[in-house]
Amino acid sequence: MSTFFYSCLIVLLSAITDTNSDWPQWRGPKRNGQVPMTSFGPNLDESNLVRLWHVDLGPSYSGPIVVGDLVYTTETRDEKYEIVYAFNRQTGEKVWEAKWEGAMKVPFFARRNGDWIRSTPAYDDGLLYVAGMKDVLVCLDARKGTEVWKLDFPTRFRSPNPDFGFVCSPLVDGNHVYVQAGAAVFKLNKRDGNVIWKSAEDAGGMWGSAFSSPMLVEIHGVRQLVVQTRAELMGIDDHSGKILWRKEIPSFRGMNILTPTIVNNQIFTSSYGGQSFMFELDLLEGVWQIKEKWQNNIQGYMSSPVVVGDSIYLHLRNKRFCCLDWKSGRENWRSAPSAEYASLVASGNQILSLNHDGKLLLIKATPEGFEVEAERTISGQETWAHLAVSGNQLFIRELKGLAVYELKSAQESPDSQAEAPAKSSKKSDR
Repeated sequence: MSTFFYSCLIVLLSAITDTNSDWPQWRGPKRNGQVPMTSFGPNLDESNLVRLWHVDLGPSYSGPIVVGDLVYTTETRDEKYEIVYAFNRQTGEKVWEAKWEGAMKVPFFARRNGDWIRSTPAYDDGLLYVAGMKDVLVCLDARKGTEVWKLDFPTRFRSPNPDFGFVCSPLVDGNHVYVQAGAAVFKLNKRDGNVIWKSAEDAGGMWGSAFSSPMLVEIHGVRQLVVQTRAELMGIDDHSGKILWRKEIPSFRGMNILTPTIVNNQIFTSSYGGQSFMFELDLLEGVWQIKEKWQNNIQGYMSSPVVVGDSIYLHLRNKRFCCLDWKSGRENWRSAPSAEYASLVASGNQILSLNHDGKLLLIKATPEGFEVEAERTISGQETWAHLAVSGNQLFIRELKGLAVYELKSAQESPDSQAEAPAKSSKKSDR
């Protein structure tokens, strides 16, 4: 083996195993749709965006996650089983699969969006956490696929089966995993699934399950879980499970779906059939106060936004993209109608948008106007699952397949120019 070839191999392996470039959970390393790059590149044509491999799978809405040399995804098979796969990220070779019975039917008016598994898994410290549709959380050995523990919320807590399935994507921090399931919010021991606390009972609202996923942040020096239920936005003390503050969020049929966006001790959300809000939190003499900083009539839907500089970039219920000034709530621009759904990943002054119709957009992140720098249809199938980005690779979960692309001109950077969320405290009950 030549010295040059050996050096290239070491660089490649280092890139593959670099945890800084992992995509280990819902919306990436910090759950905010941000990656540490300076650029995705100038275009998305076949000379720059090259498909490495593709595998056919059963249907799923779970976003793929990527850790080290493996990519994980899920499927629903034969309307009966839920499957978890681990594939080699470079070759597409299947490393293992695990399955259990767990499929279910969603209400007839939501049937067009499918009956298959929805939640995005989470990886931490050699363990993989997967939420099955029938409100079951399964912990697997991430290298072998063997079951470590399973928690069936309806059986254990006599909670109703969720009409739309387990939608929340698990959050892992320290020794704990957090989920919105069982018509409540739970903090669990990540090693054995034992309950640390249960809070906000009946937090699922009218349909028995939350659509949103939690964020764990530090606000005014207090570690708290920020969650959005079907009816409310609330903060829960990480140590005790006590509800610190809560605010009703109006929406149509409880369509509060977005992951809460935290910027400078402020929380943004937007709902279907409701409005967009920015709330500011104060802690005065031990009492939490949540104040509305601004609101407007813009209605989000399923797509959680990304923050770049002073702007929030959001995909709306009316199929348009928009840009808001997060300090004032002013609308900078709004696009023409586009896709029903788009998953967004930001880097520097660019945003990758994977639309539900298989089209990938490269959008310039600027408050000056909606500008598409490049676009390309990369799938003939629907692509509702969230886009994943790891290193210079894109992971596309089609409705019935998984494809991996290499973005040759992507430039990595230790820091993102995008606005970061509130930082978690270094102190915790780990």
